[in-house]
Amino acid sequence: MHDYLLITIHLFSAAAAGGIIGLERSFHGRPAGFRTHTLVCLSSSLLMLLTLYQWQLLPGVPLDAIKADPSRMAQGIMTGIGFLGAGVIFKEGFTVRGLTTAASIWITAAIGIMLGIGFYFPAILATLMTLGTLSLFRWIEVRLPSHYYAHYQISFDRLNPMPEGQLRQFITDKGFTIANMSYAISHDGKLLEYSMILRTSNQDNISVLAQALQEMDIVRTFRIAPTRD
Repeated sequence: MHDYLLITIHLFSAAAAGGIIGLERSFHGRPAGFRTHTLVCLSSSLLMLLTLYQWQLLPGVPLDAIKADPSRMAQGIMTGIGFLGAGVIFKEGFTVRGLTTAASIWITAAIGIMLGIGFYFPAILATLMTLGTLSLFRWIEVRLPSHYYAHYQISFDRLNPMPEGQLRQFITDKGFTIANMSYAISHDGKLLEYSMILRTSNQDNISVLAQALQEMDIVRTFRIAPTRD
C-alpha cells in the first residue's frame, strides 16, 4: 500500500504541474494547452516510475540481477518530446510561431521526469520558474525597448513607378530604416514591385505607413507583414 500511495502522489503531482503550465498556454490561445501539457508531464512521470519499480515486474529475479538506468529512460522521453514540440511550430507568412510553446512542452516533460523519480524540490521550483518565465517575462518583454521588423512589398505601374529615391525617403520619413531592397516585374510585365525589410523602434509606425499608402493613387498593391517570434 505504501508503494501505491507513492505512485499516486507522483502521478497526481505530475498532472498538477503539467496542468498549471498548460493553463497559461491555453489562456493565450496556444494549440498545445491544458490537456497537452498535462498528458506530457503525466506520461513522463509514468515512464520514469517504470524504471523505479521495474523489479516488481520481474518476480523471482534477484534484485542484484536488475540493473536500472533511469537516465536512459529520460533520454528516450526527451527525444520523443522533440517530435511533439516540432508539431506545434509552424510558419505563418514570414513569421515562425510556436517556439515558446514547444519549449514549454520540453520543460514540462523534464518536470514530469523529476516528479516521476520523486525529486520534488527541483520539480516544484522548475514549475514556478516556468510559470514566471511564461507570464512575468512576457510582461517584461513587452516593456523592453526593441526593434520591430516587417517584410514590405509595394508595386506601381511599370510605366509610371515612384522613383526609388523618393520611395526610400517616403519610408524613412515614416520612421523606418530599409534593408535588402529587391526588384521584380510582375503581372505579365505590367507592374514594378519593390521588396524590402523594414525596421522601426515604434510598432505604431506600421499602421501609419499602411494608412499613408492607402491614400496614394499611384500605389497599385502593397503588403506589410510584421515578423514575430
